[in-house]
Amino acid sequence: MSMLSCSALKAGSLKPSQKNSKPVRAVNVKTSAKRDPKKRIVITGLGLCSVFGNDPDVFYDSLLAGKSGIDTISRFDPKEFPTRFGGQIKKFNDESLMDKKNSRRYDDCLKYTIVSGKKALRMAGLEKEANNAAYKKLDHTRVGILVGSGMGGLTVFQDGVTNLVQKGHKKMSPFFIPYAITNMGGALLAIDQGFMGPNYSISTACATANYAFVSAANHIRNGDCDVVVAGGSEAPIIPVGLGGFVACRALSTRNDAPQKASRPWDKDRDGFVMGEGAGVLVMESLEHAEKRGAKIICEYLGGAVTCDAHHMTDPRADGLGVSTCIELALKDSQIEREQVNYINCHATSTLVGDVAEVKAVRKAFPDMRHVKMNATKSMIGHCLGAAAGIEAIAVIKAIERGWLHPTLNLENPIKEVAGIDTCAGVKKQLDVTAAISNSFGFGGHNSVVCFAPFKA
Repeated sequence: MSMLSCSALKAGSLKPSQKNSKPVRAVNVKTSAKRDPKKRIVITGLGLCSVFGNDPDVFYDSLLAGKSGIDTISRFDPKEFPTRFGGQIKKFNDESLMDKKNSRRYDDCLKYTIVSGKKALRMAGLEKEANNAAYKKLDHTRVGILVGSGMGGLTVFQDGVTNLVQKGHKKMSPFFIPYAITNMGGALLAIDQGFMGPNYSISTACATANYAFVSAANHIRNGDCDVVVAGGSEAPIIPVGLGGFVACRALSTRNDAPQKASRPWDKDRDGFVMGEGAGVLVMESLEHAEKRGAKIICEYLGGAVTCDAHHMTDPRADGLGVSTCIELALKDSQIEREQVNYINCHATSTLVGDVAEVKAVRKAFPDMRHVKMNATKSMIGHCLGAAAGIEAIAVIKAIERGWLHPTLNLENPIKEVAGIDTCAGVKKQLDVTAAISNSFGFGGHNSVVCFAPFKA
């Protein structure tokens, strides 16, 4: 599986059919400046729903503090399952961003999409409001929404099938199909905001949100859109979601110490920890952002996607799919590998996946002395289709703050990370020149995106 987000389950589960170095040079500003402002892409809004709440700053403060969001599942009684914990969002607050009737009806996956999407638009100054002149000036046919999901409205699907089996088809909800399909979150956000540009859902398992970012960038560069709301959403912590991954033998069973369970690159890791939420960016052409006087948070330099074409869940042993993806992302970003000094790794805490990703990273970056990397999943678990979106926000906040969050529970490192600064147990100060974020999914789906500080 490409190093999978859910990649590389426990070994044997599915068989095949610190060291600061010299400063690095900054991203080549001249290269960026030569680009057509219509094709340069900047980030003007961030929105998320996470185990630490819906505020990107509070979220990143929690990461910097090394806080774990992993705990015993309370949404249902998990006592019959071998894994009884996860990165569950408890007491979700929709902040009155949807009406009460829909808040009761919607699957959590839809709620997370709408709340994160509207908060990102609000940060960008483009939310639909009566007195918002910037919103009124938008060409609504040139604003797209690409928010995907790995599994869609899983709770609605689970409840619908239960009603069908136990009570018959007449007791199924008329919302069963609409609220279960993966494209509905973006569609509902478009209906709410009136945006008529490209709108579809990408579903590439745990690489979903990065695929959305790459596609959004292509729409902007091709002249289809001025603005695209892009990211991913997932709400899998319910019996059918937990049971499915248990059946795959993918999950940690460290029930006696849930906060110690997600331990990327540690010799004692025993599987990944499920998480949930949403991560959404407002991506905008530089020309459009500057014309409306938007606050620019950072620049999206580029990205790439590839397929391992190898196995349903296991990554290629040679790392070719991922290393190629990194090379293509750097090419699309028009930067040299030496300009990257931070990698937010996929790092799921799986036996095979963690090793495979590091091997691929070393192949793409033969000299890792100036590169730091960390694992967001050590604190929030693996948010599946939302993972790349939430982790992109972690990368962007690192660029803003100049601090990288720690990797928790890395107490006994695997030999593959020897000599690499993994921010083990401690936050690290860093002037990020360019950063890449890796995400991989079942089916061999690889994705890499690159962000950097904005330079006019």
